[in-house]
Amino acid sequence: MRGRHKRALAALGAGLVLGTFAWPVERPPQRRPALVSMAAERVLLDEGDPSRSRLGGLKLLDLWVLSSRDVRFGGISAMHVEGGQVLAFSDSGSVFRFPVPWRAGALPLGIERLPRGPGDGSRKSDRDVESIAALGAQAWLLFEGHNQVWRYRRPDLAVEASAAPAALRELPWSRGPEAMARLPDGRFLVFSEGPVADDGATPLILFAGDPALAATRTERLRYRPPAGYRPTEAALLPDGRILVLNRNFDLWRGWEAILSIATRSPVRAGAVVEARTLAAFTGRVTRDNLEAMTVTREGRRTIVWIASDDNFLPIQRTLLMKFALTE
Repeated sequence: MRGRHKRALAALGAGLVLGTFAWPVERPPQRRPALVSMAAERVLLDEGDPSRSRLGGLKLLDLWVLSSRDVRFGGISAMHVEGGQVLAFSDSGSVFRFPVPWRAGALPLGIERLPRGPGDGSRKSDRDVESIAALGAQAWLLFEGHNQVWRYRRPDLAVEASAAPAALRELPWSRGPEAMARLPDGRFLVFSEGPVADDGATPLILFAGDPALAATRTERLRYRPPAGYRPTEAALLPDGRILVLNRNFDLWRGWEAILSIATRSPVRAGAVVEARTLAAFTGRVTRDNLEAMTVTREGRRTIVWIASDDNFLPIQRTLLMKFALTE
């Protein structure tokens, strides 16, 4: 049995034994981020083919395994990259700030608790950040469980606004809002993992403006992911199209993902958003529970960053991937 299959089976077994995945011990909020050390190790895209750098419409630029002895590190489910710095959020409420790796070795890692959010912060579900959309000094965070959107000042994470839209409250607690993207005209799309319709489509909510304002009008659409997959993250491309990261777990194949690209057709109420496959993280390709994604520009190149959620399990890894879009 291949190593990744063993890791997948072990992850499933751990989940069944514990009833849920293990989470780090909650710690009181800190006035300043704690600065600790993080290790970066470069790995191959395909261990069976060391020269491989192409994956569908992507070209690999860098691929790292990140780790830290600090028990709070891990569980990355949302990420924003800008100016050579990574701002990431775990689904247990931790905020990570660290530089983009450029060589193997130790990196400084800032860790803090998200100071404010849904609930009182005493439970993991109170700070279950699943997606970030950033523009300038503002950042919108999507919370699963409470099914809310909060807007923060990105530099210091001070709260500016928050809302629990009715369209999100109607979604299932365990398969609720999972991905969010801000459109060029200021509208927002929020993707849900479920419920899944007979035709395989999942709910997609269109916000006419800021989703952190309770009065913002919403319309219901649908998104059709690849068969057997569910959306985990979305990001806007410079030309207005939308990348959607879709995830699947198979007992024998482990974690798999398909990166899809949606067309630039008008987004209207009742529409079904279709997407074509751009790259498949299957087979021998290095992968884990891919959840976080963001897009940047380097000169004329469009850069796609993808990170994985290790569920705070030693048999999984925190991957940070950097690709150039080539399609």
